[in-house]
Formats: sequence, C-alpha cells, structure tokens
Amino acid sequence: MIKWNNIQHRLPLFLAAALLLLAGQSCSRYSTDVQEIMVLPVGANALKVATKVTCREENDAAVEYWPQGHEDQKTTTPLSTGKTVHMIVLTNVEAATKYEYRILTGHGNDLKASKVYEFTTNDIPVWMKDIFRVVCPDSSVLPATFAKGYVLLTQREDPGYVCMVNARGKIVWYHQVHNAGYKVARFTANNTVLGLLGGAGYETSYGDQILEVSLTGDTLLCLKKGQGDFKQTIHHEILEEKDHLVTLCVEERVMDLSSIGGSNADTIKGDGILVLDRQGKQVWKWTVFDELDPLKEKNILKEKGDWMHANCITIDKDGNYLVSFYNNGQIWKIDSKTGKRLWTLGKDGSFPIPDSAYFDQAHGIHFDQEGHLTFFDNGVSKKTSRTLTFAIDGQQASLVNNTVLPPEFYNERMGSSYQVTDSTLLTCATKRNSVLLTNLEGRFLWLLKTGMSSYRANFIAADRVQPFINQPGY
Repeated sequence: MIKWNNIQHRLPLFLAAALLLLAGQSCSRYSTDVQEIMVLPVGANALKVATKVTCREENDAAVEYWPQGHEDQKTTTPLSTGKTVHMIVLTNVEAATKYEYRILTGHGNDLKASKVYEFTTNDIPVWMKDIFRVVCPDSSVLPATFAKGYVLLTQREDPGYVCMVNARGKIVWYHQVHNAGYKVARFTANNTVLGLLGGAGYETSYGDQILEVSLTGDTLLCLKKGQGDFKQTIHHEILEEKDHLVTLCVEERVMDLSSIGGSNADTIKGDGILVLDRQGKQVWKWTVFDELDPLKEKNILKEKGDWMHANCITIDKDGNYLVSFYNNGQIWKIDSKTGKRLWTLGKDGSFPIPDSAYFDQAHGIHFDQEGHLTFFDNGVSKKTSRTLTFAIDGQQASLVNNTVLPPEFYNERMGSSYQVTDSTLLTCATKRNSVLLTNLEGRFLWLLKTGMSSYRANFIAADRVQPFINQPGY
C-alpha cells in the first residue's frame, strides 16, 4: 500500500514535493528495500531535483528517470553506496516537464526496481527565458565535438549565474547566486565549476568571493574576503593548481610622487598574483611593484588609479605563470618561485615579432591543445579583433595563427577565444553579446546571441559532464 502526502501548499514557489510512504508491499517483483521517498526542490533551480531515499536497512541506491512516456530517454544517477538514507540529486532534466521515475536498490550490480512514480519540474525564471538565440546556417558543417558539447557562460550582474547551453542555445544546467554576480568561471580538471563572485560595489570582473560547486549543485568551496589571508579584492581570474587557488589581486601602495608632479602621499593601485590554499592561507604572492618602480613610469600620474591592469593569468607547462596586461599590450612570464620576470611578449618585448603580430590588449591567455600560447586581441588601435597563436621556444616567438573576427564583431573590451578542434575557435565578443564558432580563417560557422555580456565563453566536451548532463544540441 502506498500513501501519498501532497505538501505542495507548503512550497508555493517550488517543485511540488511528493512524500511516498512505502509499507508492506506484497508484490515481490518490486523492491521492498525502500521505506520512504521524498522529492524536493533544490533551492529555486528548475533543472535540479533532490530525492531523499530512506531504506529499511543499509543499501546501495540510484534513481532512474525519464520524460513521461519516453523511457527510451532514461537517465540513471550514479550509485549512492552503503547508506540507509540516500540524498540523490537529479540533473539532466528539462524545465516544466513531467517525469516518471523509480528507485533502484540493492548491492552493487544486484539492484531491484521500485514501482514507477511521477514528479513535475518547475519552469526556469522568466528572466532566463529566451535569453539565447542561435544562428547556424548549416549544422552539418559543425564539428561533431562541438555539436554534442556545451558552452559555459556567466551573468556578471546580480542575480548572477553560471550556465551551460548546448549548440541549439538551450540552457541545460545552471547555478544561481543572490546578491552577487558571477564575474568569471571555469570548468576545472575535476569537472567542477570554479567561480569568482562579486556583490554590490564590485564592477566588471572584480570580486570578493571564491565559489566552487559540483554539477549536482553541492558547494565544495566557499571563501570570502576577510577569511584567512584572503584580504584583498581579486579580479579577472580564478583557477586551480593542484590543491591551490591562483588569482589576480589588487595591490595598493601609498608613495611619494611629488618629485614627478604628484603628491607626497599618492595611492597607486597595481596588480599581483595571489596563491591561496583551500582554507584561504596565502601560499605565494607577487606584485608588479616587485618588478617595476612607479617613479620610473612616464605615465604613472595618469595611470596610478589602475596601473598595468592585469586581466588574465595562466600556468605554463614548467609551472611558471603568464600574466597579460591590458594597458600596455604585453604578456609577462613570471617565475613561480622567485617572482623574476623571465620574458615579455608584445610591445618592447623580449622576442622579435612581425608588425602584424603586435597586439593592443590580450584577454583569455592560455595554452592550446598543441601547447601554443593563444589569446584574444581586442585590437582597439585598428578596431579589429582577432585570435593570435604563438609558438614560443627558448628566445623565439613565432606567429602560428592570426584569425580575424568579422568586422561587425569588433570587441573593444573583455572577450576570449579557445580552440574547440584543431580547425575551429570559440570566440566570445563580450561587448557585442555574441559567441561565435569560426574556422581558422575567421569564417563564421555558428553564432550565439546572448542577452547578457559574459566575460568569457568556454567550451566543454560532452563526455566531461556525463552522466549529469546529456542534452546535445545536434
């Protein structure tokens, strides 16, 4: 006998929760391990559903679920092992859709199914509806990897969220925060989402909180400014390095600039690298003040409020850091132990490069699949944005690729460009609210028009997020 207890009236804004009390089932073809099932909302997230499965004794458990009438589209959660009470989050669901589900219990591969029950998901928030629009003249030319994969984007204003959309522009996963924006986020090597958040008073890409969540929405890490050695505003970047967190920080120094026309107590805002452990303890730090003397900088009185303006950091294969600077058209390589500048790429740099390879501002620096340094050049001086790729070997820097964006997507600030396949690039034109897939000649293959200005757009291959997400676009 199954007794239903409808508690929808207690959750008017969320998914109606069904409480199933399972007692004395007489039909032996169904599992009799389960005593109680609760289906609950996960905050206000329409694309996650929590189940609480209580067994009569210690068991393994999983949940199978599918859109009503379409068991061929079944999803099965990873197995929760060795518990009496299992908290299992269902992902890979669509909004405002009725689902059927059953509980699998037992031990290892010896699992038995319960009866089939139902739940209905909430609709996504109205301000997230129809926010993405795809233009794809011929889907047959899309690389299979891209057609099946996902694009990671962030909403930098409050309410902030990070989301994944498929190649048709459909939101398949998101995580929302309140009273803050998602300034930047990345999908980590551990298949988690690591983000930099900032509330009121933190503009563009600056923030005061580091948040890491799993694909099921569990908070794995939450560090806030003021905890441990996390005393400074961080900006533009957050990445993982083994058990450490690497980010860029704001460094303020009060200096006497009277000898060059300033005051005897001028505040200079520069940038630095701040490495923290997961408890917020400082592991390593470096600042531009360690390398340059502001008194010798000819434009320091003009630039003292935002001197150098670092906007990205990445880690080379030798463990040293590369930092890009927006204001001077340079990328520096910094020794991760001594803090010494090893070389400079760009204007007045360490390497001779052709005139066509000089860049105005670099964003999203990283090493591509071939180990080449790749980045997005805003191209302000020529009002032409592009992706540049360099092979750097010893004291030589060779231009490998120069992919120019179509003129209508000239992007004067922010942005990114990442390799999807060896012949395609995913480029984010932040100021144009656009994400493009192009070939290396810059020919447009796919376009995502967004209702928000995501700082970057990252590609995530389908196999990285299974079994939690399986909703390919094509």
